[in-house]
Formats: sequence, structure tokens, C-alpha cells
Amino acid sequence: MSLEMADQPDAARQEKAREYARIRHQLFFVDLGLGALLLLVVLVSGLSASFRSVLPASALLAVGLYAAAFVAIYSLVMAPLAVYGGYVLSKRYGLLTQSFLLWFLDALKGFGLTLVFAVTGLEVLYWLLERFPTIWWVLAAAAMLLFTVVLANLAPVLILPLFFKLTPVKDEALAKRLTDLASRAGTRVRGVFTMNMSAKGTAANAALMGLGNTRRIVLTDTLVDRYGGDEIEVVLAHELGHHVHGDIVKGIALQSVTTLVAFYLASLVLAWGVRAFGFAGIYDVAAFPLFALVVGAFAFATMPVTNAYSRRIETAADIYALDMTNNPLAFTSMMTKLVDQNLGEASPAAWVEFLLYDHPSYGKRVALAKNRLNH
Repeated sequence: MSLEMADQPDAARQEKAREYARIRHQLFFVDLGLGALLLLVVLVSGLSASFRSVLPASALLAVGLYAAAFVAIYSLVMAPLAVYGGYVLSKRYGLLTQSFLLWFLDALKGFGLTLVFAVTGLEVLYWLLERFPTIWWVLAAAAMLLFTVVLANLAPVLILPLFFKLTPVKDEALAKRLTDLASRAGTRVRGVFTMNMSAKGTAANAALMGLGNTRRIVLTDTLVDRYGGDEIEVVLAHELGHHVHGDIVKGIALQSVTTLVAFYLASLVLAWGVRAFGFAGIYDVAAFPLFALVVGAFAFATMPVTNAYSRRIETAADIYALDMTNNPLAFTSMMTKLVDQNLGEASPAAWVEFLLYDHPSYGKRVALAKNRLNH
């Protein structure tokens, strides 16, 4: 197979991919607008303050109950979009194989985790707001950094198994090939595992998960069953590129900086909100919708910048994979299979890639492989 033959996505799949992408983009903005509208209504109508007035005097209990109620109500309002986007749409386009009952059970698990994280996070946040009103935003950003590191370390062993079954890869030759590749990259892993993605959907992927002693290679069974050893090796080489370049640490650092700025802006707006809405202080949990609006607006406003940075490091990881494997044909073949299997849009509109893509488009990644081959 020539490089030209390897970079031809299926025309019928691409037509479906464009339809699927268009609907997902519409859902993204509807979800964003509805979420912001809900926060505004709860804040401006006084519902947040009224609810706070009936909570216990204990700050610990008040914040916990407020957080639980907020997550429950928000999830209920957004449920129709979640069901349509997560189940109906994915089922219609062949990306989901689960029954509705099994999908709903997974959604309940996700809701449970969100509830635990939200209650814990808001308890810490509002304790800091009350105890350290002038520097809470610095301490809260530091707490977020700690949480991110702990979660990255524990997710493969505590959270992922709640949704997927992980088993050691049966193909010993493939496992050795991948662990040898990791050794060549100076990355220590704790084994090669298969994730039973086929029990839920048709998409394929691979990742290096965890930090330190929990770092492991994880391949979806939909990848192992449909891709050759050269193609899987190229996928892993890309992931190894992120570790060699220190992208995990850089990403956490960038997230910490953006969180710090977002929290600082929130501190300014909360001080204004105390006067504008008559809150008891910046530590008043009734002001949470205002906090969420500021942080959410900042995240959306900076999305093009963070995505541009992400696309840059993804390109560097692609270059690393091409140099490490010296196999542009396998790289291009793998990309072509993935874009068709995962129903990715090969050539998205420029504004879509600029605003929403954290990876370069398929066309740019294949062009990179061709360029490396020619040079």
C-alpha cells in the first residue's frame, strides 16, 4: 500500500461524520447557553439566596446541602440534552452499542462521582473563602493543583474500573513490543492492558494512564482487534512523545495558571456581587452561581488559546512518533482507520478547529506524515 492509498477516508463515513459533527457543535452551544441561563436565573431571581436562607446555620452542612441540591437540579435540567447527545445521537450514528439501561447506569455512576467531587470541592472552596478572604484564590488554585495530580495518579486504578474492565493484553508479543518501545523512550510502565470498549461502543483509542507507579499502557479492545502491530506501535509512540516532552507536567502547570487567573477574576466579581445582590459576604454559598458564571465565561473565552497550545503539543507528539517508528505509512494508515472508525471529521471548518479542536485535524496530521517522508 502506498502512502496515497493509506490516506483516503471512506466517503460515506465522512458524510456521516460531517452530519454528526454539525449536530454535536449545535448541542455544544445549546448546552453552554442553557447552562449559563440557568445560573443567571437562579442568581438574579433570588432563588439561590432564598434556598440559602432555609439551610442550617452550620457552614459545613449548608455548603454540602447546597452543592448536592445544585448538582441534582442542574443535572435534571440538562438531562434531556445529556440523553440526546450521549445516547440517542451516539446510537443513531453507530458509536454506541449499549442498551439504554446500561448507558443510564453508567450515567448514574458519573452523576455519583460528580456529586462527590462537587460537594468536596465546594466545602474546601467556601472554607477558604471564609478563613482567607484576601488570598483564597491563591490557596484554592493550589488545592485544585493537588487534586489534579492525585486524580491523575488514582484514576486508572480507582475511577476507570468503575466504567470499564481492564485486563492484561493476551498477545504477549504485542505487550513486549510496546513495553520495549516505552523503555526506548525512557518511560517506565506497569504493564499493558486492554479496556473492553466494545461492550459499550465502537470507537478505538490508546493511552498512557497514571503517574509514577500507576502509569500503564491502556489499549481499547476495538484497537487491538482491528489494527496491526505497526499501527498500534505508532499510536503508543505518540503517547510516549507526551511523556518524553513533559507535556503532562506542562499541561498541569498551564491549567494551574488559568485556574489562578480565573479564581482571581472571581474574587473581584464576588466582591462586587456582595454589594449588588446583598450577599452576607464572598463566603456566602448563595453567590456560587456568580462564581460559576465567571469561571465558566473565562474558560470559554480562553478555549481558543488552550486548544491552540494543545494542538501544538499534539503535533510535536506526532513528530516524535514518526521519528521514533520511522513508519509514516503505518501512521497514515492508523489515522485513516481512526477517523473513519471514530466518525471524526477529516477536514473541519477552520473556525471549528480553531475554537473546538484540541488535536490537529486529520488532514493536517496526514500532511505532516507526508512531509516527514519527503524530507
